[in-house]
Amino acid sequence: MKTKMVSYTLETLPALTDAQIANLKALAARPDSEIDKSDIPELTAEQRKKGIRGHFYRPIKQQITARVDSDVLAWLKAQGKGYQSRINAILRREMLAAHREAK
Repeated sequence: MKTKMVSYTLETLPALTDAQIANLKALAARPDSEIDKSDIPELTAEQRKKGIRGHFYRPIKQQITARVDSDVLAWLKAQGKGYQSRINAILRREMLAAHREAK
């Protein structure tokens, strides 16, 4: 039997039932001390040091129109497919460098 894939967008999410809303409110009212964390191991300092923040973060892309010098565009395209992603990576690297310098 083939199962049907279900996918939702924010616009098409089904409304929560009264029982679901009541359950969420009851969970939110419980103190943190009642949460059973026995099956979650504590992270060591070494594990925290190696952790990567935002590993699954996918920023929302926005389409823009930008004018770029033709030699710069030719250089980017000469490196193969994905020149727009390379432009984004270069801009992100500069943004993060500027952010680090500002601190």
